Amino acid sequence: MQDWKDRTDEELAALAREGNAGAEEALLNRYKSAVRARARKFFLAGGETEDLVQEGMIGLVSAIRSFRADGGKRFRNFAYLCVSRRIYDALRAAGKAAEQGDVDPDSVPEGDTPEDFLLAGETRAEFLQKLTGVLSDFEFRIVTLWLDGMRYSDIAQAVGKGMKSVDNALARSKKKLQAAFLAGRQKENK
Repeated sequence: MQDWKDRTDEELAALAREGNAGAEEALLNRYKSAVRARARKFFLAGGETEDLVQEGMIGLVSAIRSFRADGGKRFRNFAYLCVSRRIYDALRAAGKAAEQGDVDPDSVPEGDTPEDFLLAGETRAEFLQKLTGVLSDFEFRIVTLWLDGMRYSDIAQAVGKGMKSVDNALARSKKKLQAAFLAGRQKENK
């Protein structure tokens, strides 16, 4: 049995890509608590946190199998991006299902009323719809990473762009989101 503790994430990812199951398992174990922590930040209408953890782990496996250490990229940032994307995709899909009425009413957590459940689902679905409907894919990635507390330099590295591109994307996104939310409020007030 090999000791993987002294290996870097990048070395383990390279070995896993070559088919080394032990290296892949070591990376999965190294990052599983981070995936769980990431998934806990979200609510999945009609699902459980464990569903989002599963989605995040699928994203992690994808990161392990597709990571390339070109240009000094760090596996940690790439994995974070892949896990986040997979979770966001699950949330978007759940939001669309909720809009279409596909949410199981029996999945309401105890202590919440059906009204609370519906309002929370509508609010989250509306927010996700505004984000995905208003922002480009690149802007969406930048905003979600920024909202998660990542620094500009880490975001730039994770998306493979310069810090100026990140700054410009955030500025554009803020203007687009402000305009979208103002338009929504004006509709409500009519």
